[in-house]
Amino acid sequence: MSDLAEKSAAELDEILRRFLLVRGPVLEAAAEAIATRLRAGGKILIFGNGGSAAEAQHFAAELVNGFSRRDRPPLSAIALTTDTSCLTAIGNDRSFDHVFSRQIEALGKSGDVALALTTSGTSPNIMTALKTARAAGLVTVALTGERGGATAPLADFLLDVPSCDTPRIQEAHLFLLHLIAEKLEERA
Repeated sequence: MSDLAEKSAAELDEILRRFLLVRGPVLEAAAEAIATRLRAGGKILIFGNGGSAAEAQHFAAELVNGFSRRDRPPLSAIALTTDTSCLTAIGNDRSFDHVFSRQIEALGKSGDVALALTTSGTSPNIMTALKTARAAGLVTVALTGERGGATAPLADFLLDVPSCDTPRIQEAHLFLLHLIAEKLEERA
């Protein structure tokens, strides 16, 4: 087990170093854009599938409750992955491709942020949601795997982790979400 742990830790370390070297300025700009929208009364709508859905919920909880021990007002964040009645109604009556876009239509407004998590960058429901968000005037942020897939051109801020390995991408996404949460707390 220790060999596997050391290998995985080394892989993640290398991935994060490469990401920060190439995409660090984009990460900083994304965090600033989100902070600006929050200060202006906007909110963050966060979504993803599977493990990315869990990370969306985790990130929303960190923003609403507080990431660090610093006392601050809650930040307006909603994980679009949590309302099972809404998700299953949309999936059944319309299509699974619309489970997030329909919620963005209902909850999003110009000045909000749509933050997508997708390891592949090819999930149809993620792409549909980002297209809907853009059309409604939301700022779009996408955390993806290497090069962003078909999601890349739909993101105002593409945070593409330089890996094709789903576990490492998800681990990197959680690290990046924590960095964003820290930056938002600094600016709250």
